[in-house]
Amino acid sequence: MGRNSFIQMTKLSNVKGRITYISSHAKQENLYAVYETTERKFWRELAKCNQEEFKKSGTEGKCIEARELIIALPESFTEFQPDRLLQLFTNHFKQNYGTECIAALHHNKRKTNYHIHLIFAERKLLDEPIIKIASRNMFYDENGKHVRTKKEILGEDGEIREGCSIVKKGEVYEKKLFTVKEERFKSNSFLDEVKHSYTDLINIYVQDEKQKLQVFERGGVYLATKKIGKNNPKAYEIEVDNRKRQEWNRAVDMALISGVSEPQILEVKRKQITESIKKSIASHGNSPGLFGRVIAVAVETLEFLIESVLFKKSREVSEQINVAQAGTTEPEQTERIAENIVPESVKIKEEKAEPKQPEMTRLASKYPKFFKVKKELDEQNTAIQQKQKQLSAKKKELSEVKGWFKGRKKKALQEEIDELTSQIRNMKDYLPRIVQKIGYRSVQEFLKDFKVSQTEYSEYRTAIEKWKKETGKEPLAHSIRAKLAEKKQEIQNEQKNKQHTRKQNKDRGAR
Repeated sequence: MGRNSFIQMTKLSNVKGRITYISSHAKQENLYAVYETTERKFWRELAKCNQEEFKKSGTEGKCIEARELIIALPESFTEFQPDRLLQLFTNHFKQNYGTECIAALHHNKRKTNYHIHLIFAERKLLDEPIIKIASRNMFYDENGKHVRTKKEILGEDGEIREGCSIVKKGEVYEKKLFTVKEERFKSNSFLDEVKHSYTDLINIYVQDEKQKLQVFERGGVYLATKKIGKNNPKAYEIEVDNRKRQEWNRAVDMALISGVSEPQILEVKRKQITESIKKSIASHGNSPGLFGRVIAVAVETLEFLIESVLFKKSREVSEQINVAQAGTTEPEQTERIAENIVPESVKIKEEKAEPKQPEMTRLASKYPKFFKVKKELDEQNTAIQQKQKQLSAKKKELSEVKGWFKGRKKKALQEEIDELTSQIRNMKDYLPRIVQKIGYRSVQEFLKDFKVSQTEYSEYRTAIEKWKKETGKEPLAHSIRAKLAEKKQEIQNEQKNKQHTRKQNKDRGAR
């Protein structure tokens, strides 16, 4: 798989503290720039508004005062001017969503993770603030709830209870500066939209096509790997989890190359991974080893599907060869297919204008190159299949070795199994690299274009053959190539003649 963009969203329960943290040179070792679309006063008022609304709602938990995006940037972006880069990315968000932002551009301590922290408000300032003045004294209990009489906020001693308050006549009892929170900021679809938007923006400035990023598509055939943050207490668990996910992704690459359809792979993923995990969690709760066992079964299921598809393909090829050898195709039909001609009975005898030479599409022109890449994928895939058969044979042999005195043989077989397992993993890892060499980020992405190019190339060849029969001409591109070949041959012949002449003169001189 190619490299995915990393854009994460978190909720902030202390927006003022977070702003101080991301924008302070004292707290950040590598802080390059800070950019704000509004004054700091905005964030103080926003926090106050959110806390008041949260208190009124009576909701349990923490009040969400704002949200933050963490946007990972390619290391090549360090070449750009930090202030302008940060301003571009921040204004991009404000322009799209119309909300205020504050952002900071950082490097981590080891300078291996160039990234932006972008804090945005879920509320907007009202065009005109709503201010309400008390027409009489107003009383509020400990929960901020308005009560009718002063008696309701008095304690047994006749004094106002702690936490209760009075707003006197003529004072402001309610001030609204902001709109309600926008619900879309809470949805997964919003985060997906932001990921695509920022990934597209990043790719505009990535010079090397091979380094361009892609958004990991939810519900696709692959499993996303998780990012391991700094000082993450679950780093080891995430690393193990990622290795299992990579095993599935390797199996998916092999399945796609072998001809297993995406709907079939998605069905295996749904039944063997998604549904299995849901059932297991419902029955036994979360378990560290659960995911690994589920993936192992899913990979085994997918590998069995690969074998069945390859077997079916092999059988179909054999049947086609037998049919061809038996000559079961009707002669007239075969002739029409081979010559691509129309029966005389339906030919229009009227004179027609000479048809235009068919043009090759962009993907059709790439088919010869794609064909070589697909061939390399197939060869690598076949080599992996052979290694896997060797591995299965060794595992079977190990299971049949009985007796404590066979320890040396068991150890030798286990070493062979471990070596084969390592070789297979490395061979699988090479599959996406084959397509990355020509600018594709995943096997899936390449195969989609390959199939289209194959179809368009075939259609072009059929159209060209028809055009040649109708016009009696050679395609222009073919003629040019033929002339170039003739010219090349002439040059080679001239060089040979010159060499022969020089040799004859040399021989004469020697005499």
